[in-house]
Formats: sequence, structure tokens, C-alpha cells
Amino acid sequence: MRKKRSREKQAEEQKSHIRELDRIYRADGRANESSEETQQRHFDDRLRASARRNNASFEVKNQRQATDRLRTLNSRATESNEQRERRIHCNALGNQTRIGAETFDARRNRLQLERVRQGTFRASNWLYLKDEALHYDPNLDYPNFPQIVIRSMSSKCTFCGALKFEAEASGLCCSNGKVSLPELPQLPEPLKSLMEGNHPKSKEFLTMIRKYNSSFQMTSFGTSLPMLDSTGFMPTFRIQGQVYHKAGSLMSLPNEEEKFLQIYFLGNEEAEAKRRCTLIPGTTKSLIESLQKMLHENNHYVQKFKMAIEDNPTEDLQIVIKADRKPIEGHERVFNTPALNEVAIIIAGNDFEKRDIVLTKRSNELKNICETHISYDALQYPLMFPRGEDGYTININQVEPGTSNQINKMVSAMSFYAYRLMVRSTGNHLLNYRQLLHQYLVDMYAKIEAERLLFIRLNQKKLRVDEYIHLKDAITNDSDPDNHGKLVILPSTFTGCPRNMHKYAQDAITYVRHGGKPSLFITYTFNPNCKEMTQNLTNGQSKTDRHDLVARIFRQKLIKFMNVLVKGQVFGSVKYWLYSIEWQKRGLPHSHILIWLTNTLRPNQIDDIISAEIPNPSTDKNLYDIVIKNMVHGPCGAFNSLSPCLKEGNCSKMYPRQFIKETQFATDGYPLYRRRKPEDGGQTATVKMKSDSVVIDNRWIVPYSPLLLKMFDAHINVECCNSIKSIKYI
Repeated sequence: MRKKRSREKQAEEQKSHIRELDRIYRADGRANESSEETQQRHFDDRLRASARRNNASFEVKNQRQATDRLRTLNSRATESNEQRERRIHCNALGNQTRIGAETFDARRNRLQLERVRQGTFRASNWLYLKDEALHYDPNLDYPNFPQIVIRSMSSKCTFCGALKFEAEASGLCCSNGKVSLPELPQLPEPLKSLMEGNHPKSKEFLTMIRKYNSSFQMTSFGTSLPMLDSTGFMPTFRIQGQVYHKAGSLMSLPNEEEKFLQIYFLGNEEAEAKRRCTLIPGTTKSLIESLQKMLHENNHYVQKFKMAIEDNPTEDLQIVIKADRKPIEGHERVFNTPALNEVAIIIAGNDFEKRDIVLTKRSNELKNICETHISYDALQYPLMFPRGEDGYTININQVEPGTSNQINKMVSAMSFYAYRLMVRSTGNHLLNYRQLLHQYLVDMYAKIEAERLLFIRLNQKKLRVDEYIHLKDAITNDSDPDNHGKLVILPSTFTGCPRNMHKYAQDAITYVRHGGKPSLFITYTFNPNCKEMTQNLTNGQSKTDRHDLVARIFRQKLIKFMNVLVKGQVFGSVKYWLYSIEWQKRGLPHSHILIWLTNTLRPNQIDDIISAEIPNPSTDKNLYDIVIKNMVHGPCGAFNSLSPCLKEGNCSKMYPRQFIKETQFATDGYPLYRRRKPEDGGQTATVKMKSDSVVIDNRWIVPYSPLLLKMFDAHINVECCNSIKSIKYI
């Protein structure tokens, strides 16, 4: 035995000696190699290694990869920071060299393989959710699955400093550095204290902020159609028709009361404040006086109008506010240089642009202000822009990202206001204006849409070609071409126009033609009490004060929701899908979703994925709480005769439904879901009404998916759909 071990030791020593000689021999040989020989040797080595790996068994391959991973991990664990940086730098240089030397075909193949790898990796992240709706487990922590969580608003734009959610587009705030606007200055006192809640009358001021702004606005706000009436609780600002701002004369006619801009020139602080309180009842005189003084001291429009009136006492005085003047915070490399002063007295014979604001001293004429005028915002919202800060105009150039060098492209209205309305770590006082912010958002969106429509009208030659055939058909068929009106075509890219809706309807019908009836009809409604919403409210705001946050968070939630359905395949593989988004009158968005499953749901699977019953609180308390909070209809009828769902005394949603022991399919294509009586095992719950509490049973529950409800904690109505009627609804 000893001899055997001795022979083995000698053999091992001989092998080590031979290996050492081989290393010396190879080193000497490689030292004398030419570069061509070295490249050939590397090529031959790669071929041999590739052949050896291709011929290796599955077990050998797995073992080799595991060994490689372990060796790499051990190597990197012992690296110093300098070694790690050097390795990353060398890898980057190697990749750049390799990619730079690629042929066209090699690059195409590499990108294709990369797409396949990425697709495989992304799909693998969702595999654990496949068919999960059929196997709901109340013990799993679905809301905290990594693919469901929306992380905090902490992603900071490197160009403008805007704070965004992780999955939001990089260009949402400043078009990746192409939009650069001057920062709005801090609010002057006492407005700053009132807005931040540090003033004794802050609560009153913020509650009635639209009234206080109306007391000081220099132009009137109106629409081409009557303003919509709001009954009951209505946290939104709604209009219909075209928005317009009108400006009157600087001073009132004899025997007429002053209003809007005219009040600023009464010349007596007491009379001025009294007139404002008379026009807008409910405001506090002391607040009016302090805000009035602030505007006289800080607003450059008020100051220059007063100066012009004092220096030119003649009755034929006219003042023009140039539309294309240089902004007051402007910079010659960011904004176009003006040709004239911002506010000027008109001399007889002077011309002015169509968009300029021309104010006379006394007149009963009201003049429209062009929505692209730089003073449009400041004249209407003096409490949001107390110094007269500039709004959007058509001559703001884009810049090269990371610099202030102009490029030959202009900033659009949408890009301008997207920049202005972003959350930033330095603060953004525009987002604190509550009900006034709602009016401002609606007003500015009307401006954005007006700009888009103007572009379409001025570019009809580019858009008319495909649709001109309709006019020719009308003439050929002897119909009166005048009945078709002026041919201004809205393309299908304009959201909400007839062509846009027709295009989506055609898409849906195509899905039906190829995939048959949709499998599931899902309505997902945003929950304004979600943690993402409450975490981002500031300065005592409520969820009804921040419709900008509602829109952004709902967008992130909807993307996650669709990923769960389509990529996660929680109901099975999805063949087709479509959705539409609607906004309720009270400001909450919801989405109607249709999905076509590859494998049709069997009748015995319906109860696994859809429930219309109250969960058992002893086995799934979390789901029970979510259902009672989000999925109870009403109660209406005898419990609440003022419920909005009641039409002629009957519930338009047909609640309460009938008790049913087993799920059945109805003639309209929607199943009648199981709703058991309490004596048959059904649950009951107590819900709070305005004045009392009532006990409800399964007849009042809206159908839902336990999995989706647990994941997203919102009102999510899920219906098994066996009819194409839902396409017309969506």
C-alpha cells in the first residue's frame, strides 16, 4: 500500500514537471509568433473549444457553466475598486472594438440574438404568474411582487431635475434636455405664506382660491358654449366649447362700474378693495387688501399700465402688449430677441401684429387675446404669476441637450406646460393651487389642442391626399358638395376625432374576425387612496387637488395591470387585447379592457377566476376588506333613494341581483355568477352609509377576480364575455 502511494506521488511529480516544461515550451513558442500566427492560433482554439462544447452532454454543460460562474464570483469578490474599474473599462473598450469591426450581417445577427435573449429573460420574469388567477392563494403577498410594485418618485432627470417614477418616459419632462425654461421665482409675501399654510387665513384662502384669483384677474374667462353646471360634490373644473380670454379697456366708461383690469386704476386702495369684494362676494376684505398691495408692488403689467396712464392723460391713449417680445426672465441664447418693447404706446400710423394685445383707455369693446400670446397666462392668473411671469409663445427655441445653444426647432405648447407642471426637489408652487390649478390645467390643455388644430388646418395639403376621394365620390354621385362644408380633415392621429375612433373600431372588428368573441371584459378604476398617491401629496393637499398626480400614477398602474394580463398570462396565454381610457366627471380615470385568450375558458373554470361573493374574513381578511371597500354596489334603492344609478326608481345596474347557487350562462353572453344565500354558506357584511350602517349580502357584490383585486386594491370588475356587444361599449 505504501509502495502504491509512493508510485502515485512520483507519477504526480512527473506530471507536474511535464506540465511545467510544456508551459515553458509554449511560452517560448508564442514569444516568437508573428501577429498572423497568434490570430490563427486563437481562431483554432476557439474552433476547438466551440466543437468541444457543442459535443458536451447537458450535464457536462451545466457543470461547466456552474464552475465558470463560481470562479467568476470568487474572482470579482476579491477585486479591489481599481481592478474592478479597470476590468469594466477593458470590457467596454473590447466591446467597442468588436462592434466597430462588425460587418452589416454580423451586426444584424448580434442584434437579433440580443433581442431573443432579452425577450427570453423578460418572459422568464413573468413565468411564475402564468395561470395564477386559476390558482389564487390567499397566503401569497401578491401586492409586493417585484413586477407589481411602483417605486417612489425618485428618478431625477439629469437635465431639468424633474422627479419621475422609474418607468416614466425619460423625455416626459423636458424632451431629454431639448426644453430649457427659466425657473419661476419664489412667490412674494403674503402669497407665499398663504400657499404654504403659514398664514392664519391660509385655509380660507386655499378653499376659495378661484374666487380670490377672479378678484384680481385682468381678463375675463369664457367659453363659446355655456359653462357646465356642477351639482353636488364636483372636484373638477369642466368646460365645453372653445375657451377664450377677453380684455376690455383700461378705464371704465362714464356711469359704468369698474371691472377686471379697470379696478387696478381706481387710485384709492380702499375703493379698489371694496369694489373687488362687491364683485366677488364671500372674499375677506383684509386678504383682498394685502394681496392687492402685493400685486401693485410686484406685477410689472400693473406697474407699466399705471405709468402709461399717468404719463399720457389723453383720452385716445392706446397701449400694445407685443406678442413676440422678449420674456421678462429671458436670455438671448434661449429666447428670440424682441424687435419692440414689451409694453408700448401706439403712435398713429404704427402697425402691430394680429396677436398683439391692444388696450384703449375707454371703450365698451372686448378684444380676444390670442392663446399663443406670451401674456395670456399672467393676465388671467395673477395669483399664480404675481410678477407677470411669461407663459407659452410660439417663438421659444429648443436647445441642444446639456447646453443653452439654440436649435432650429420650436418648443410646442405641450412640451412647455409639461416642463412647467413637473414635480421638482426645488419645489413647484404651481402644483399647490388646488381648484385654481384645475382651471389652469383645463385652460392650458385647450391651448395645446388649439395649437394642434391650427397645425392640422395649415397643413391640409399633406393630410388631404388619402381622403380627397370622398369629395370626388360626392360630386360623382350628384350630391351637393356644399353640404360637405369646408374640407378640413382631422387625421386619425388626433385623439377622439371620428377617424381616430373609427380606426380603433376597425382594429377591434379585426380581432373578432380572427379570434372570435372576446374572452374577458375588465374594468379597472383608479384608487385615489393608493399609497403612491398619498406619499406624494404635500402642504395639506387632498387627492382631489392633484389631478396631475392621478393621471401619472394611473398610467403607471395601467401599464403594470396590462403586463400582468398579457406578459404574466394570469388567465392564460393572451392572443389579442385592447383597451380604452375614460375619465369620470369627478376626475377619476378608468379603463375598459377586452382580452382574447388563446384557450377558451371552460365553464368549470369560471368560479376559479371570477367571484361575486363576499370572501370569508376568517380565511382571507385582506381580500374581505378590499371587497367591502371597493366592490360593493351602493347600496341603492331603499337604502339610498338619491343614488346616481337610480333611473325612475330602479337601479340601472340591476342591483340587487338574485341569489344563485351555481354559476349559469345567460342569453346576453354574460354569466349569472354564483351568489349564495347566507343560509347556503354565503357571507354578509356591515357597510357604513352617510347616516347609518346596513347589512349587505352577496346580491350587492360586483364580480371581481380575487387575484387582480389583491394585487391592485382598486375597483376591478371582471366579466366573462361571450358576446361582441362589449366592443361597441368599449
